[in-house]
Amino acid sequence: MGQTLCICSRGSITIDNKKYYFVQKLDEGGFSYVDLVEGAKDGHFYALKRILCHDREGRQEARTEVEMHQIFNHPNVLSLVAHTFVDRGGKTEAWLLLPYIRKGSLWSVLEKLRDKGSLMPEKQVLQILRGICSGLKTIHEKGYAHRDLKPTNVLLDEDDRPLLMDLGSMNHARIEVRGTREAMTIQDWAAQRCTISYRAPELFNVESHCIIDERTDIWSLGCVLYCMMMLEGPYDMVFQKGDSVALAVQNPVTIPQSCSYSEGLQMLLSSIMVSNPQERPNINWVLDQVQDLQSRSPNTQTNMV
Repeated sequence: MGQTLCICSRGSITIDNKKYYFVQKLDEGGFSYVDLVEGAKDGHFYALKRILCHDREGRQEARTEVEMHQIFNHPNVLSLVAHTFVDRGGKTEAWLLLPYIRKGSLWSVLEKLRDKGSLMPEKQVLQILRGICSGLKTIHEKGYAHRDLKPTNVLLDEDDRPLLMDLGSMNHARIEVRGTREAMTIQDWAAQRCTISYRAPELFNVESHCIIDERTDIWSLGCVLYCMMMLEGPYDMVFQKGDSVALAVQNPVTIPQSCSYSEGLQMLLSSIMVSNPQERPNINWVLDQVQDLQSRSPNTQTNMV
C-alpha cells in the first residue's frame, strides 16, 4: 500500500498513485467520516472512510481496523481497496478506501420495509442470515470476534449478499479475565465499542474471573435476526425508553404472538438468544441450522453466501 495522499484544489485525492474524485458525503460518525469518491481511471465508485486519530491509542485502533481488513478475504467480509495515514493540522487521519455498496446497510433496507408496512420474506431472511453466518464463521475460525454486529454494520449488495463492515471493534475471540481490574477494563471497553442494544449480556457485568469468547457475536446475531423478522431490535425500545438494557437481556427474548415466520425460524432465534454464554451455540451450529431451514423452505436460494 502506498503512503502518499494529496488533497487537490479540484476535489480529488491520490492514494497509492491513483487519483479519486470526491463526489459527495455519505455518512458521519463521532470520529469518522465517509465520502463517496470516483476512480479517475476505472470510473468505479468507492467509499472513503476517514478516521480521526486524536492520540496514540486512536492511531493504534485505526491500524487494527486496517489489519483486520487485510486478514480476511471472504465474500461476506468487506474488503479494503487501499489505505494510508496522513497528518493534517498536527493530527493524524487514517484513510480507508472501501468498495461502495449502492444498496446500503441491512438497516436501511429494513427501514424501507417498515415504512411500507411490509415484512421481509422468510427465504430472504434466511439468505441474508446465511451470508452473515458465513462471514462470522471465517472471523471466528481465525481466532477473532466482531464485537459490534448490528444491522447498520451489515451491507447488502444488489443480490442481497451481506458484507460485514466496521471492523474497528474486533479483537481476539477469547479474552481471559483475571481479576476485578481486568473485568472493569473489558466492561468499560464494551460500553464504548459495543452498541448497547446489541451487546451480549456477559459484557454488561463482566465477572472477575471468566473467559469472554466469540459467542458475544452469536447473541448479536440473534438480535440482528430478530430485527430482520420484527423490523426493530429486541432491545431498541428498552433503550429508547431509558430502561435498563442490562436487566432486560437477562430474561428470555419474547417473540410476539403475531409473528408470521415459521416455527423453525422462531426456534432458531430462541436458541441463539440465550443469556448464559456457556449455553449459547457456536457459529457452526447456527450455520447448519440455517442451511437446514433453507433446504426445507420452498423456493429458497441455497447457493448464496
